[in-house]
Amino acid sequence: MTDAKDERRPAGELEASVMAVLWAADAPRTPGQVQQSLGVDLARTTVTTILTRLHDKGVVDRRRQGRGYAYAPARDVPDAHGLTARRMHSELDRDGDRETVLARFVAQLSPDDERVLRDLLEADGR
Repeated sequence: MTDAKDERRPAGELEASVMAVLWAADAPRTPGQVQQSLGVDLARTTVTTILTRLHDKGVVDRRRQGRGYAYAPARDVPDAHGLTARRMHSELDRDGDRETVLARFVAQLSPDDERVLRDLLEADGR
């Protein structure tokens, strides 16, 4: 017997897959269309829940289409990198001590990532 916990996908994997479908689409997609594009055995209600959560987070926009909604990426989340940046900001906003969080984040960067961050900050004039 397989433990249900073992069958769960890593956090964010389904959201990322749904977003990939929406980014690849040329128009807003309904949950059924997203489900079909995913090509995995996933209930339409699960896809609807994911899309609703993404909408609540401001990651996707939705518009009425028939009795339901059609979804598209929010304008300020143009790609996977934008989604990752938004997640990083959300995590930072959850903690009241931003300075400590940022200090610990920077302390755990690899030397290469630290160099990239330093270069980005210098190029931005900060």
